[in-house]
Amino acid sequence: MNAPVDLEVIERYGKCIENSKRIRWDIDADVIRGREFDFSMTFLPDGISKISSIGFLNEADARFLNQIQGRTYANMFGLVERFINAKILEVSRDHWLGNQTKLEALVRFSDEELKHQELFRRLEGMIGAEMPDGYEFKPQPDDVAGVVLTKSTWSVLGLTCLIELFTQAHYRESIEENENLSPLYKDVFKFHWMEESQHAILDELEWQREDAKLSEHERDAAVDDLIALAAAVDGILQMQAKADVSYFVTHSQQGFSEEQKEQLHAHVLSAYRWQYIFSGVEIPRFMDILTGLVNEQQMARIGAALETLQ
Repeated sequence: MNAPVDLEVIERYGKCIENSKRIRWDIDADVIRGREFDFSMTFLPDGISKISSIGFLNEADARFLNQIQGRTYANMFGLVERFINAKILEVSRDHWLGNQTKLEALVRFSDEELKHQELFRRLEGMIGAEMPDGYEFKPQPDDVAGVVLTKSTWSVLGLTCLIELFTQAHYRESIEENENLSPLYKDVFKFHWMEESQHAILDELEWQREDAKLSEHERDAAVDDLIALAAAVDGILQMQAKADVSYFVTHSQQGFSEEQKEQLHAHVLSAYRWQYIFSGVEIPRFMDILTGLVNEQQMARIGAALETLQ
């Protein structure tokens, strides 16, 4: 009975290898292609930045705030891919002496994540060269990864699955059809999405494989870890939202009252919470995977924790 199921799973790993080979891209030859960012255009669609809901920004400042969010968006992905890659390398150990199809799929995953980190470092340098001095990306990738990797593998794979899925959703729903974005920025997320599509499948498979090892008590503790990771992500977003608004206010073309500054901070934090937490939670595929692994009481705890971030 088990063999056909296992063969089906191996097929899914194999399909990821096939797709990885087919869509393989190069940072310079395929993505950047000698171009620079067009700062007369926005970097993120309004469906992600949510800036149109701020009624007191002029056109130039709305575009500038969008570009700051775009810069942080790239840096956030560079950050999360640090711990994602470390965890994928760790779980690949289970396949070293086992099925080599699974091992190859995860090795390719790791190689692509290293490439993505390089891409986002390149973007930070390119964007930073054109923006005023003073921007700070507050969280340190190695420090964050060190904290995340103290949590259970189950919870880290769950967070990773969430991230890889919302990456796809952002591109398909907001970036793909938008003609008002910087063409280079749009291509960055197109090519990133192409490889993340395979990664999300592997996340799901490895998360389910890890879940099968756990006792009910271990899974219950892992749920607590997942809740703690969501809270840690929110702490990062609060810190970065404050930094981004401060940088924006310093370099904006118009002055703002204290009340408006508070509104700006609330807006940017809300946008970041949607970008990096709730846009993933709302994806049916993620919820289907999660509810297939946890019981009703555990799901209720996760839901209650997310409510506190609204």
